[in-house]
Amino acid sequence: MKLNTNYLGLNLRTPLVPSASPLSESVDNIRTMEDYGAGAVVMYSLFEEQIEHESHELDHYLTAGTNSFAESLSFFPEMDSFVTGPDEYLETLSKAARSVDIPIIASLNGASPGGWTDYALKMEEAGAAAIELNLYYIPTDTSVSAAQIEARYLAVVKLVRETVHIPVAVKISPYLTATAHFAQELCKVGASGIVLFNRFYQPDINIHSLQVEPRLHLSNSDDLRLPLRWIAMLYGQVPADLALTSGVHNYEDAIKGLMAGASVTMMASELLKNGLVRIQDIREAMNQWLDEHEYESVEQLQGSMSQLHVGDPAAFERANYMKVLKSWRDDPTGVIL
Repeated sequence: MKLNTNYLGLNLRTPLVPSASPLSESVDNIRTMEDYGAGAVVMYSLFEEQIEHESHELDHYLTAGTNSFAESLSFFPEMDSFVTGPDEYLETLSKAARSVDIPIIASLNGASPGGWTDYALKMEEAGAAAIELNLYYIPTDTSVSAAQIEARYLAVVKLVRETVHIPVAVKISPYLTATAHFAQELCKVGASGIVLFNRFYQPDINIHSLQVEPRLHLSNSDDLRLPLRWIAMLYGQVPADLALTSGVHNYEDAIKGLMAGASVTMMASELLKNGLVRIQDIREAMNQWLDEHEYESVEQLQGSMSQLHVGDPAAFERANYMKVLKSWRDDPTGVIL
């Protein structure tokens, strides 16, 4: 009972949620995630653009950068073994929703305005408890402003929110001009949750073959700091549940996320590297930590180290550049080698 939490209006038995990845292709894997203590599961993403290869003219601002999503197919197994079409996705979603007692959250990366709404409705009909919208765009067009990009994002969320009756969460990029303002605007158009942040992969250059190559580098605990900071600053400031994703690898990471103000902490890299059993390991360690520190519930823990509640609220905002540099010590004498 101590680990119970609420996310998107859904009562979850734990705040540990496997995020979108190839692991959720298998209903057997999803059952195992439930057995190990997952509170919910985010399905792998349905990519409209990759389904409709000969689709009508796509809106560039909503499709560019599709291959930069954290669960982008080009960084995982080949397309034939990942997503083969909406029917297979919806069938897996429906079977998973019927097979487990925990909520299944569908994940959608649309390409056209109609695609976002059509597929969102199909996901709802297939049994999704909620939908996570992956919004990501590489703003390479010098004629398009940040305000225009954000307006297109908001239009998509509004369209989907008006189409479905289940909660909608939005997974955003950390590269926004005004993250706090945009989060507030997402809430105004109906987002029930905000997932921070989309972790996308940068291309590399092979100096021998002279090719630009995608490289998959799974996250580590250091990647926690960016979403941790923003969740701590947004907690209590926006009327939406916050989900932390990127950098959750152990119970300390999960607890930090909750202390900052997250309702759930999502993970994929740790599970890809060390197996689904890590959900159980982290859950048990969290329970032990809560007991040792006399916490009665996640609710008591949540937001306790947010900007609203820490002794020095400005610590989350200051760059602290010189202080960080001076904190580096390579040996006990304090000499920087």
